[in-house]
Amino acid sequence: MAKNDKPRLRLIPLGGLGEVGKNMFVVEYGDDMLVVDAGLMFPEDEMLGIDLVLPDFSYIRRNSDKLKGIILTHGHEDHTGALPYLLKEINVPVYGTRLTLGLVKVKLDEYHLLEATELIEIHPNNSVKLGCFKLEFFRVSHSIPDGVGVAIHTPIGLIVHSGDFKLDQTPIDGHVIEFDKLSALRELGVLALLSDSTNAEMPGYTPSERIVGDTLQKIFERAQARIVVASFASHIHRLQQVIDTAHKFGRKLSITGRTMVSNVEIASELGYLKIPKKMVIHPAEMKRFSPKQICVLSTGSQGEPLSALARMANHEHKWIDIEEGDTVIISASAVPGNEKSIFQTIDRLFKCGADVYYESVSGVHVSGHGAQEELKLMINLVKPKYFIPVHGEYRHLKHHAELASELGVSKGNIFIAGNGDVIEFDDDSNARMKERVTAGAVLVDGLGVGDIGDVVLRDRQQLASDGILIVVVTIDRQNGQIIAGPDLVTRGFVYVRESGELLDEARDRVIKTLERTAADAITDWSILKADVRRTLSSFIYDKIKRRPMIMPIIVEV
Repeated sequence: MAKNDKPRLRLIPLGGLGEVGKNMFVVEYGDDMLVVDAGLMFPEDEMLGIDLVLPDFSYIRRNSDKLKGIILTHGHEDHTGALPYLLKEINVPVYGTRLTLGLVKVKLDEYHLLEATELIEIHPNNSVKLGCFKLEFFRVSHSIPDGVGVAIHTPIGLIVHSGDFKLDQTPIDGHVIEFDKLSALRELGVLALLSDSTNAEMPGYTPSERIVGDTLQKIFERAQARIVVASFASHIHRLQQVIDTAHKFGRKLSITGRTMVSNVEIASELGYLKIPKKMVIHPAEMKRFSPKQICVLSTGSQGEPLSALARMANHEHKWIDIEEGDTVIISASAVPGNEKSIFQTIDRLFKCGADVYYESVSGVHVSGHGAQEELKLMINLVKPKYFIPVHGEYRHLKHHAELASELGVSKGNIFIAGNGDVIEFDDDSNARMKERVTAGAVLVDGLGVGDIGDVVLRDRQQLASDGILIVVVTIDRQNGQIIAGPDLVTRGFVYVRESGELLDEARDRVIKTLERTAADAITDWSILKADVRRTLSSFIYDKIKRRPMIMPIIVEV
């Protein structure tokens, strides 16, 4: 084989760059390929009716014969949520730590994929061989236990993927990031570092998770009635602090919300959550205790309309209504795009008479991602030749790249990539940006995966902003003459009783258009529809400066 024909090492982000969520990264060499993480993202406000957003993994599908395994760095949805959709199409082993796989098992069971999927537990002290790759793992601190970074030994050099991390010196579970392993990797020589960029704009250090415990204690001391704590169900460290604080103040714990109940059960069974015996009670049992003896652990920290917290605030929960004197703690930060729904929920809680504590007014949340000084330390610990910021919107990647440059990484060796970009390394460990592969977003709408595209979203946006005008008319198939109608039905932009003249004039325009086409002996219904649509669109915009969706329905008899 000629030198130019030798395999190249290719790093390909399919999600997580230029955005927060749907993290997915491909590492490829010759006939071997592995995927790090398979996450989802929650829809933005303009994605009307969309439930979830997945990475476009068509590149993986086309190269499925090369795929040796999927490596999960931790159990958050933005790193594991797309897994069932990928495994429906490609049967491949999945590697993760004990808690990560525990959470994944529930997800795969829901999709009837558990029995068909090989789940292989990894441990920071063990290595894994996948094709030409050797993988080692190092423990990191994050907002969920059992998170790891991955060191990928390739034929070209060593690639280090940080996973999500912060350098918490006093973590709840006592497991600090393994600095010794990172230093050992530096001695081997790190070709490229892929590092978490989420908090690259934040100077200094991210506070320790224990800070939240101190704040919780102060709130519990002041509370005179029930306490409701809403958090991410996967934030096991936070849940442990709530449990510990509630137990200290002699409160019973009631858990509500499907994912919260499930995650607490899994984490308890695996030993990641420690709950005192007889502390947990069913929500129906709360009436047996005084309000000051109750703490409720709930989903709904993102203001989800159907979550347990939202139903409590709207007096729609089966067991719990928020009442005057209750204390509600929203112990999470807003996922981008969720701010409006969160503050709507907070407003409703205040109207119910509750005392509400949330991130912007109290220290009830700290991030699980490292700030600038921690990102700098990661770079200095491994001293990579090449640096690729990952996991963040473009401004996060840009700030992280500038930090790497300040620390001595050559600007020519820093790649601010986008989803689908290919970073290729030759046999001499020289890197360059190559052609792009297919990447983007796959939208999930109910049971439909990928069948909703830009055209449908634009239609939904138009319906939401300008409404719809339906024109129903019956014509003679032979000569195009009007037999009945036209009838105009509007939704979302004008009421007949308020704008009768507008609709009467619009009806006259439709009649004149159809009379003209009949005179020209045009009976092709597609042409008739286009003429009606064009005439009405121009007329309505001239009159009221709106562009409703116009749907002509022509019945031929």
